[in-house]
Amino acid sequence: MVTLDVRPQLLDALSALRDRVAAARFPLPLTGAPRARANRDELLAQLDDYLVPRLREPEAPLLAVIGGSTGAGKSTLVNSLVGRRVSEAGVLRPTTRTPVLVCHPEDHHWFSGMRVLPDLTRVWMPRQDADDDPLLPDEDDTRVLRIETADTLPRGLALLDAPDIDSLVARNRALAAELMCAADIWVMVTTAARYADAVPWHLLRTAKEQDATLVTVLDRVPHQVVSEVSRQFGALLAKAGLGGVPRFTVPELPESAWGGGLLPATAVAPLRTWLAQQAQDPAARHRTMARTAYGALDSLKSRMPELAGAAAAQYAAALRLTAAVEGAYDSEYTRLRGRLQAGAVLAGGALKRWRSYPLDCSAGELLDALVESLAALLLCAVTAADERIDETWRREPAAGVPGLTDRDPALESAEHRIGMAVRRWRRVLEEYAEDEVRALEKSVAPDPEAVAALVATALLGGRRARSAGEGLAERIGAHGALRLRDKGGRLLTDYIDKALDGERERRLAPLDALDVHPEPQAELIAALSVLQKER
Repeated sequence: MVTLDVRPQLLDALSALRDRVAAARFPLPLTGAPRARANRDELLAQLDDYLVPRLREPEAPLLAVIGGSTGAGKSTLVNSLVGRRVSEAGVLRPTTRTPVLVCHPEDHHWFSGMRVLPDLTRVWMPRQDADDDPLLPDEDDTRVLRIETADTLPRGLALLDAPDIDSLVARNRALAAELMCAADIWVMVTTAARYADAVPWHLLRTAKEQDATLVTVLDRVPHQVVSEVSRQFGALLAKAGLGGVPRFTVPELPESAWGGGLLPATAVAPLRTWLAQQAQDPAARHRTMARTAYGALDSLKSRMPELAGAAAAQYAAALRLTAAVEGAYDSEYTRLRGRLQAGAVLAGGALKRWRSYPLDCSAGELLDALVESLAALLLCAVTAADERIDETWRREPAAGVPGLTDRDPALESAEHRIGMAVRRWRRVLEEYAEDEVRALEKSVAPDPEAVAALVATALLGGRRARSAGEGLAERIGAHGALRLRDKGGRLLTDYIDKALDGERERRLAPLDALDVHPEPQAELIAALSVLQKER
């Protein structure tokens, strides 16, 4: 008899792996990101809804999930297996929106709690009475699992009628995939008209990859083509490596024509007998349970590295995006420092003011012109850096995530921020000038604003402003002029660095908010390694 390994160390390793999977994020729109997100969600569903609860409580009933495409007759099949109507069936699509779980009354406690499918709210009342119950959750807004009991089902077996795996409603498709991950037995239902479609074969291939206990039901097969359709379906299964999968055929009957009735007991008797045997025969039960559980565990060996690879690709893309920002701002910063040393601020209106100072221009007007010119130079550097980043990011698919390149018009502009920074620099420089003037022993002290204007011109004007340094020395002395220029120069560097670093950080902030780090790749592989060691 095959038994499950339920050692605490294995459960701890599996729980740790589950936490690593839950922490993985794939926010950047890379080619493989949608698949990685789907794989992560599917892994979480399988870990939370099946593997962890199954290993913790191997004595719980077997859960057979009835899945398939639209109109396959899943609900009618479930109703017929139970012997009464427990799941809504009909010709309107989608029919099954709320999954229905049916079990023996004595097995009710296994499913009334959150042992499996913990994210689904339990509903106890039959659906036909639900509209009269004000306490029932709104099934359009809440993920709901409806629980039914039927003493016609054998103990140890539960059936779950899942939504269509190809439903037109996206959340129904997602829920159907999640429910299949919770199954001990995958019951794939298709029809004579659709058995070769891509949808059921995707489900079959997934079950094969995970080595799940699988059974197929070929439903609504016209009597005159039963043998031929069954033979062709069997050949397709054999070609796909699924020749040993149990197959059941349900003929087309008047009761199944509109999806509302119950099939004769004889039509579903072989399937019902097979399911009952899996639940009631100890050897068959353990074989079924262990195959699906170990198949899911074995599938982690390929699925986890794939997830880790996607995490690594996310981090590599984030590094490229970050490098584009850093490179652009570093380049513009170097260029800006060169222009400042060359006296590029003392140009245009600022140069005109300097040439007319002090006869036709006041110290305040000269400072205004210098501040305006310095702000324009800084803004030019930031704009050039952003344009270079945009050009690089346009060639990078990862930059397509909303918020990275979008600018919020409600936020203050770079021009406003830079202008504020330069004006603050001016105010502090004027305070430095006042301190130097206050420390002079001269009976007639120079105007602090004129001293500030001269030191600003000397710092920003390059060779054109040589006379500004000489005029400054005349007013406050050579030592005072040198001291003020040193302090003013350090202050200028500090404010320029802060201004450009602030713009750089603002450009990186949306990327940082995505929280893409290198750790998930290593953590996923390490968690898998620990699990494999414990196995």
